Amino acid sequence: MNRFRYSAACALIGAALPFSALAQSCNVPVLKVLAQKSLGLTVMEKSLADYQKRTGTKVEISYFGENDRRAKSRLDASTGAGSYQVYYVDEANVAEFASAGWIVPLLKYYPKDADYNDFLPGRRDVASYKGVAYFAPLIGGSDFLFYRRDVLEKAHMPVPRTLDELVADIKKLNSPPNMYGWVARGQRGSGMNVWRWAPFMLAEGGTWTDKNQQAAFNSPAAVKATQLYADLFKYAPPGSATYDWSNALEAFRSGKVAFMIESTPFADWMEDPTKSSVADKVGYTKPPAPLPSAAYGHGLAISSIGAKDECTRQAAGKFIAFATSKEQEQTRLRENVFSDYNRTSTVQSDYFQKHVKPQILAGLKDTTPVSKVTFWPSAQWPDIGDNLGVALEEVFTGTQKNIPSALNDAAQYAQDAMEHARK
Repeated sequence: MNRFRYSAACALIGAALPFSALAQSCNVPVLKVLAQKSLGLTVMEKSLADYQKRTGTKVEISYFGENDRRAKSRLDASTGAGSYQVYYVDEANVAEFASAGWIVPLLKYYPKDADYNDFLPGRRDVASYKGVAYFAPLIGGSDFLFYRRDVLEKAHMPVPRTLDELVADIKKLNSPPNMYGWVARGQRGSGMNVWRWAPFMLAEGGTWTDKNQQAAFNSPAAVKATQLYADLFKYAPPGSATYDWSNALEAFRSGKVAFMIESTPFADWMEDPTKSSVADKVGYTKPPAPLPSAAYGHGLAISSIGAKDECTRQAAGKFIAFATSKEQEQTRLRENVFSDYNRTSTVQSDYFQKHVKPQILAGLKDTTPVSKVTFWPSAQWPDIGDNLGVALEEVFTGTQKNIPSALNDAAQYAQDAMEHARK
């Protein structure tokens, strides 16, 4: 049967049969998933064999690091290779992938009984572009100020509530090599140093664009924020100016860092006594004012390039529903994974309330009111953000000492990219 007749036949089958019968009737033997490792997916893989047996579809997952994952999915889509039917995407590239037509609107293929509306409102917001849902969340959250409760108590210091107080406390507690005041991402990338720098830029009064929609992140406020962020590396472990998030987390849970601003799900990492030397010694609260808490979400989307026909898209949607289901989130909780939650039903469940540590629950309650989108929601954002990340890394490592010049060049690049996209 040729591809046209196959697709037409599948469409007719889909109209006549319930969703549960669709994948088997269409006979989709393999789905390939390009993904980024997460605790939730690790748990999901334990029940994957049963899912494959029930559906008759083998699921092959290829894992890559965050930057490689973004680059490989972009290459797979933009070249038309279509080697993968499911992409792991995030809030930073959903606009790019959706506007380019590389992923399809999800809800047409996401089973209704999988209850997409049960996802937390913030997760649904970052999973959408122009009001259309494109991925189902696997992980998400905002920002905590991670702080060493024991260290502050010993020093008789209160938790810092303002950015000025945080900076002063970082300097006061910095005592290398036994204790560093601070750690943060410095490595280039729209989802690396730019992600962590953006709240500082916004807190200083900076904006991504001006009233004429021209790039404005080279303003005096942005320069001030960049200088502060760069200066804080003086109180961080050696080499941290090129740290990614995993390096920063390992530095903090090694017990040698007093403060860190990072994503809320990483609290679970801090409380794992088998891997963290600071379990039960960490406090979690909202970032000190006026820093916003950066909202984000990662999840699974259907590739329009790899899943060309309706049957394959239906099978992909069914797998995504399985991987992001209520049942999977409850299974994660029972496997002591309390970081990869996305659903209202999960947060409200007795198990979550009883088993998540009180300090984390308190932090989540404290952080929710100041959570917001802090990146530039543009289809050109990954390119603009990655270029800005190079400029920031050069500043943080000291290879570029002229901050205004670095930001001016990045802003001009952004403006050129936006104008090129309009043509």
